Amino acid sequence: MINKLKYKYQKAKLKNKDFDFLFNELDDNEEYVSFDCETTGLNPKKDEILSIGAVKLIDNKIEFSESFEKFLSPINHISQESIKIHHIRPCDIANCIDSKIAIEEFLHFIGNRTLIGYYIKFDIAMINRYAKKLIGTTIPNKSIELSTMYYKRYQKQSSHEFVDLKFDTIMEKLDLPKLGQHDALNDAVMSAMMYLKLKHMAEYKGAYS
Repeated sequence: MINKLKYKYQKAKLKNKDFDFLFNELDDNEEYVSFDCETTGLNPKKDEILSIGAVKLIDNKIEFSESFEKFLSPINHISQESIKIHHIRPCDIANCIDSKIAIEEFLHFIGNRTLIGYYIKFDIAMINRYAKKLIGTTIPNKSIELSTMYYKRYQKQSSHEFVDLKFDTIMEKLDLPKLGQHDALNDAVMSAMMYLKLKHMAEYKGAYS
């Protein structure tokens, strides 16, 4: 009920009808978008997106030809502290595009598909900050959190066992290859691989789950 009310509110706030497609009903085809953002910090209210990487999953296959990678022009200076995290230097985004154009293209890329990601709420919050200025509302897409999927499938040996939910740890435990350095597109592809691996694993229903 709450989700339906939120959906109606989001649609009512839409000011750009060119983006009505975001509110189309999902069809029977299994299509998803795995995505990741590199940002100047971890505060969606003030930090900026530096790059977006995304890839489509269609019929349980990663469509590498259907990938998305954009570097955005930040308003503020990139601090040395943030460079240590995302490794994106000012010279790396010298030929980047305006954030408005990048977000428009990203919204067209994702359509109404379900979104997949690692700690995806943060990435969606970052996209929403830009989307609200562009179309008047936040994106209504459903989302799947990979750390939650992994946690539900991890067979704990006791109720006190700590489950390491770091991205690299999950990749290692699932025996998935790492694709070089962490950047938005690589992380989106690895997240897609993670999803496909977890999707075919049964949730753990043991005594300690």
